[in-house]
Amino acid sequence: MSEHSATTTPKAQMRTEATGTNRMVLLDALRGLALVAMALYHFVWDLEFFGYVAAGTGGWRMFARLIASSFLFLAGYSLVLGQLPKLRPRAFAIRFAKIAGAAALISIGTWFAFPQSFIFFGILHAIAAASLVGLLFLKMPAAVSFLAAAAAFAAPLYLRSSFFDMPALWWVGLSETIPRSNDYVPLLPWIAPFLLGLGTAKLLHPLFSARRSRSAGTHKHPWMTPLAFGGRHSLLIYLIHQPLLIAAVYLFSLAVPAPAPDPARVYLLNCERACSNENSGISCSTFCGCTLAGLKEQNLFDDLNLGKIDVNTDERIARIAGQCTMDAQSGEAQSGD
Repeated sequence: MSEHSATTTPKAQMRTEATGTNRMVLLDALRGLALVAMALYHFVWDLEFFGYVAAGTGGWRMFARLIASSFLFLAGYSLVLGQLPKLRPRAFAIRFAKIAGAAALISIGTWFAFPQSFIFFGILHAIAAASLVGLLFLKMPAAVSFLAAAAAFAAPLYLRSSFFDMPALWWVGLSETIPRSNDYVPLLPWIAPFLLGLGTAKLLHPLFSARRSRSAGTHKHPWMTPLAFGGRHSLLIYLIHQPLLIAAVYLFSLAVPAPAPDPARVYLLNCERACSNENSGISCSTFCGCTLAGLKEQNLFDDLNLGKIDVNTDERIARIAGQCTMDAQSGEAQSGD
């Protein structure tokens, strides 16, 4: 053991790993692995957008949530490595400015590309906001971070209110109506994995640092090198990977156009998605199947697809929806008996 290792405390070791040449390679590699998973998810989303695959299933939504959670967890962990044992305001401000600036670019870019579902508070916005909140927990015990994470996770289950339905408060995550966005990661409950990462770093990283100092230079993992490289440049990769993927799929679509989707299947997918977001309390599959049958029976389905019918004002649509709502509720009541 070198003299430096023998006289360096675990907290000082945390500072060295975060700021010097001995970055924590495993942390960078994990971040790189999350980038790979994110790129895979976005690639499938692009294929869906251009019509090559069916709309995403619940499994893919869960996959996306796991990816977002991993980024936030690692961001919370990294905050401890970079700002303990002594807060470094300048380093924090530079990092925050980069993340917030990248988040602003994402919002501006998606506003022009997808104005009806642009990203106004996505993963980068959440990391920036959580980093500010995380400063309050740096000097607190790890248990406080864990309790706060549990409270943040539970908040949307119990504290939703129409008060938060105004667009200016959508970032909080407590609105009763879920806003449309291609990447919606509100502060609640998504600060929870960030605080878990922060608490985990405070609790366990000094132990990892002491262990690494005792076994320095004895364990090397070449397979982590490309992942760690990606993790060290995660912000840049995040900004450029999706435009590149979209461009690639678009060029492919020019040579091999996607097959035309089945209008009935598209209707059912969109209907069930909208029904689920409204939390209507009925079986969405039953309701949507019923409305599709009603539209076809009254020869309204083709006109609806062509945009010749306004679903918000047409009384025929309202009657079909009302009858199908009652049928769905009646079916649930009978199955409950």
